[in-house]
Amino acid sequence: MIYQKTRSSRDVFEKHNSVFHLFDSEYKFGAEKIKMKKDNIIIQEGYPFIVFSLVLTIFVAFLGGNWLLIAFFALLTVFVICFFRNPERYFQDEEKLLISPADGRVIKIEHIELTGDHSGKYKKISIFMNVFNVHVNRLPYAGTIESIKYHEGKFLSANLDKASLDNERNEVWSRTDDGRLIGTVQIAGLIARRIVCWVKPGMFLKKGERFGLICFGSRVEIYLPEDSTVAVKLKDKVKAGQTPLGYLS
Repeated sequence: MIYQKTRSSRDVFEKHNSVFHLFDSEYKFGAEKIKMKKDNIIIQEGYPFIVFSLVLTIFVAFLGGNWLLIAFFALLTVFVICFFRNPERYFQDEEKLLISPADGRVIKIEHIELTGDHSGKYKKISIFMNVFNVHVNRLPYAGTIESIKYHEGKFLSANLDKASLDNERNEVWSRTDDGRLIGTVQIAGLIARRIVCWVKPGMFLKKGERFGLICFGSRVEIYLPEDSTVAVKLKDKVKAGQTPLGYLS
């Protein structure tokens, strides 16, 4: 067994409703090209939120506001910076090992059968991410992105079962080298209003590679082949790109 460092894709983005897809390795902004990096200690999508909260804090302080008010906005700025943190993760690689795509707590493990484009029987693991978790999502197993499907929806609390189908969500389906299909679904929550996806169909991602982000509290669901072995249990705390989730058969 070896310890492997998880790395990120470097691609570009194009807005589709509230989902942002990233393509190729750079995009044009005005007349110049800007490289996209997803291994920064603070994820780039968080910069506008951080700048806004910081400017607000400085503005309140400049006006001579109450020190409690200044402290509140200062703490808000620290919270926003922490929310968009993007730490490196390491995992002890093993054959057929699946790793968690999200930080959070396991709230449901079930057997389901899907119809449609990805029909079949699966084991589904649901992970709830609170606002204090790292919100960068990673691929649980190496494979080629086969399809991405965005669904508009509601913004119910992500820990509710009906959020799985009723909430805004983004399905990322990947196929392993030996032909197995794995689904990773990003689901917006009560506070979350933005799902970010950095990949497109046809891209190959390594195990644990970053593929997206959900802002401010959410849920991630993983659809595994029915014959997979699940290594976590209800209420377990997991970390993206680090915690063993199970094994393919």
